[in-house]
Amino acid sequence: MKIRKGDNIIVLAGADKGKTGVVAKAFPALHKVLVQGVCVRKVHEKARKSGSKGQIIEKSMPINVSNVAIVDPETKKATRIGTKVVGDVKNRVAKKSGSTL
Repeated sequence: MKIRKGDNIIVLAGADKGKTGVVAKAFPALHKVLVQGVCVRKVHEKARKSGSKGQIIEKSMPINVSNVAIVDPETKKATRIGTKVVGDVKNRVAKKSGSTL
């Protein structure tokens, strides 16, 4: 999985198509990422203490990696990711512009 925590992404498919956000957490085993402000669902939360009420909160849900793409820092459009080795350092590179991520 080439998308990591802290990457700027754009949603390619689904109800939130076209939205952008920052990856908050990555789940490589599940091939999913959690993005702030994308795929927000209302979740009914149970009351914790006796006498308190339950509530409905908005929570971001994980989205499949195949439905997101990295935003190119130069063109601000979706791009794929490649790698380039410079000396002993391996860098991630945007395929469209060639800029490092």
